[in-house]
Amino acid sequence: VQLQASGGGLVQPGGSLRLSCAASGRNLDDYHIGWFRQAPGKEREGVSCISRNNGMLYYSDSVRGRFTISRDNGRNTVSLQMNSLKPEDTAIYYCATRTGGIRYSSRCDPSVFDSWGQGTQVTVSS
Repeated sequence: VQLQASGGGLVQPGGSLRLSCAASGRNLDDYHIGWFRQAPGKEREGVSCISRNNGMLYYSDSVRGRFTISRDNGRNTVSLQMNSLKPEDTAIYYCATRTGGIRYSSRCDPSVFDSWGQGTQVTVSS
């Protein structure tokens, strides 16, 4: 599946952004989907992930309560609504999918996701 992430930009602390991940070639309902981010000098980390049947939902401790992941089945997209943004949220954000099953313990582990989009830059700064 080919993925296209969009919606990044420059925002002031406390602001909001909505990222969108669009897919071509496949129905995103058939995949586990995640949003990941990588800041300079840091490893890629799972931000929020949702399983194929929406039964497993994950948010990292750093974003829980501020970010919301959702599927828009009619548009074949997955969004990440980011509110109350902080400078430490600055990173390149990627969406990715995993084909097949996934363990609960690995539900947002970047190493188990196999198709990646190109990333969109999010910068939170005053």
